[in-house]
Amino acid sequence: MTRLPIIAGFGGINTAGRSSGHHGYRRMVIEALSKEKALETRAAIAALTGKLKRKNEGWVDNEGNTVDLASYINAISGELDQNTLIRELEDNLFDPNQLNYHCRANLASTNGRGIEFELKKKQLPTPLPAGWSIKSDTPDDPNKVRVNIEQSFEVLLECFRKTDVNSAGQLPTGFKPELLYQARNHPRALQLTVYAASDAINSLGMDWEIIRQHVPPDQIGVYAGSAMGQLDYNGFGGLLQARLLGKKVTSKQMPLGYAEMPADFINAYLLGNLGTNGTNVAACATFLYNLRQAVKDIQSGSHRVVLVGTTETPIFPESIDGFNTMNALADDASLRKLDGLASNQRPNYRRACRPFANNSGFTLAESAQFVVLFDDELALKLGANILGAANEVYIAADGHKKSITGPGLGNYLSMAKAVAATKNVIGKEALKNRTFVQAHGTGTPQNRTTESHILSQIAGIFGIENWPIAAVKSYLGHSIASSAGDQLAATLGSFAHGILPGILTIDEIAQDVTQENLDFLLAHRELPLNSIDATIINSKGFGGNNASASILAPHIVEKMLEKRHGATALKDYKKRNQQVADKTAAYDQAMIEGRNNTIYKFDHNVLDNESLEMNESKISINEIEPSISLEFESSYADMCK
Repeated sequence: MTRLPIIAGFGGINTAGRSSGHHGYRRMVIEALSKEKALETRAAIAALTGKLKRKNEGWVDNEGNTVDLASYINAISGELDQNTLIRELEDNLFDPNQLNYHCRANLASTNGRGIEFELKKKQLPTPLPAGWSIKSDTPDDPNKVRVNIEQSFEVLLECFRKTDVNSAGQLPTGFKPELLYQARNHPRALQLTVYAASDAINSLGMDWEIIRQHVPPDQIGVYAGSAMGQLDYNGFGGLLQARLLGKKVTSKQMPLGYAEMPADFINAYLLGNLGTNGTNVAACATFLYNLRQAVKDIQSGSHRVVLVGTTETPIFPESIDGFNTMNALADDASLRKLDGLASNQRPNYRRACRPFANNSGFTLAESAQFVVLFDDELALKLGANILGAANEVYIAADGHKKSITGPGLGNYLSMAKAVAATKNVIGKEALKNRTFVQAHGTGTPQNRTTESHILSQIAGIFGIENWPIAAVKSYLGHSIASSAGDQLAATLGSFAHGILPGILTIDEIAQDVTQENLDFLLAHRELPLNSIDATIINSKGFGGNNASASILAPHIVEKMLEKRHGATALKDYKKRNQQVADKTAAYDQAMIEGRNNTIYKFDHNVLDNESLEMNESKISINEIEPSISLEFESSYADMCK
């Protein structure tokens, strides 16, 4: 019997805010929310960014003044909205108007007697370059010498420039993950990992120790990572730059830079996980590649709980330079050209990402997204929240390619399989009328033509006539590895609230976009609850990494569980779930009230070899139940004696 991977919890952080409680999703569709829900989500953003906190029986602002919640949030709602989603690049990560670089220059004497200058003795290069000679110590400072250079020589002059790209999907203004735990100069991606994974774990509505009491350690997995690794100065960036900048390499820059380090941090400092871990790196499809690994593990029965996620923080000068040199980003000049603006006019940064319209490139964003999967039997037993289920994830390469960054045939394969798998569960009529697509939708000219053709062709062969197409990168930007995690979080929000996010940054679809069988959402679409049965999430990555996922809605999952386990089992489950749901709601309220729940257990309950007891049938670990069984059948029993 194939086990069903239930989505029991999720969390994260991106430019829309905190993911759990559907607040990030609700920020995107805030115009379509009731006043009460909009107020709640803006309050969540205010708490996240340090503008609001509950103290005793009242609320206080960031200056400690007592405020009325509704009046205060309404007064700053414009500021909260402006400080979220894609917007003008801020200077909290770096100064976009003062980008440091070095310019080569050749210095030569103009008087024929060489070049003479003073230098501290400890700054003298060893060995001395050719043509250098030490003339004498300086009379006023014995720690300095006079240097004479007879020949011309090359130097690197420190210079500054303005960035060509000034739009980005930055985290909400004022959110500072490094203050929420002992960050110890961790790379930014790992700071976000700690926050986002904590959010997902806390959203479960049950203590992790309860899960550990029911699941052997080797049946718990963590698949998490970054596509680009940790490239800021505290990671690989500093490792590569330090010597050239005249600084020292630190002992942390190498180990903390690896792409799988988000998983390692979760295992070591959040969960104490002894089970499977790692990451599948697949450029912009990394999240779905990790999700596929988790789905296969749960379906096979080898794992009962898997935490899946990705973290990416690509907003730094070198990354922007790299993507912009590829003509992949929507820079200021191209945005002005799209809107017919003069060179001295400010572009509309809010509309920088324009999927399936006339566009010029994607918008870089930072994000960390995580989901927790249970198998269906465990979910019922523990009363876990049922937010949806990961039906299947399919991946495909592109075959022979002319350009490594160009698209190929693989996405036709992954999408077709994901749609077929969805049809197998909900039926053909529901597929045609009760599903929608979370498109990759990067906002590039190449994506709008290739992905639209793929979606149109797939819709046609399955008889879908008006397939709703959403593209949440129009709000969030492109977070590379985490982009499909952003799409999944938005999908869970649509299941819960019945609102499909419109592509509000565009006015019309570009002429070269294939529209047959497709319905690109140019406005939010409100649907009755439980009228969405499934969503197809599509992801395409550089190098030919294609992934498409079939995600089932909660009401469909419950029907499946009732058929497999019976009505009585489902009724009993709902009784157990009430307490779990209440704890999930209590966590959400605590976060809105500004209480920090970030998990970070440094040097906590560290185990050594004395904690183990082993025999030929099992491994027992102190304080961890149940034990790890060594009695399992060979996968090749029919081939063995």
